Amino acid sequence: MAFRGPKVWLWRWRRNPLRRRADAVEAWVLLTAWVFTVLAGVLGGLATAGTVERGMARERVEWRPAVALLTEQAPGTAQPRSGGASGEQVWAKVRWSARDGSAHTGQARVHPGSGVGTPVTVWTDPEGRLVTRPATPAEARTRAALVGGLAGLCAASVPFVAGRALRSRLESRRIDRWGYEWARFGPLWGGRTTG
Repeated sequence: MAFRGPKVWLWRWRRNPLRRRADAVEAWVLLTAWVFTVLAGVLGGLATAGTVERGMARERVEWRPAVALLTEQAPGTAQPRSGGASGEQVWAKVRWSARDGSAHTGQARVHPGSGVGTPVTVWTDPEGRLVTRPATPAEARTRAALVGGLAGLCAASVPFVAGRALRSRLESRRIDRWGYEWARFGPLWGGRTTG
């Protein structure tokens, strides 16, 4: 392994008679790739997080709880409500009325063994369709941060990979050029040494 010596920061931008044009081009490619990587990651992540959080805020405004009634006996046996009540729930058919008064039916999670006519709270969208309970503001922030972070990483990977590919291509060209120059000048050095 060749000795490289101490690392000198920003050596590609410093004035140096040994600095080639390819070194300067590679330095600018690297700088540009890093700037676009950071910008794409931050902007992509913030935009996605904002969109997710606004969507969940809209759900909190539009989705409403409704009281539904069981239309059939829920499977399983009823659990006593004393002390350690089980959080186990089963699917059962329920009926509810939308805001416009139209009747709807669907499946909802209920306690096992609940009887016909038992009231159950369900969440509905403006059209009266069943939806899940909307996320709280804290849950929405957490989800938005996670989705935004993932989107930011994906967005940042595009300029990062493109910069690495371009740098690899520049390095390959530089090595090819060195090979060409060595083939051209290498034979001129033969036999010139004195001993």
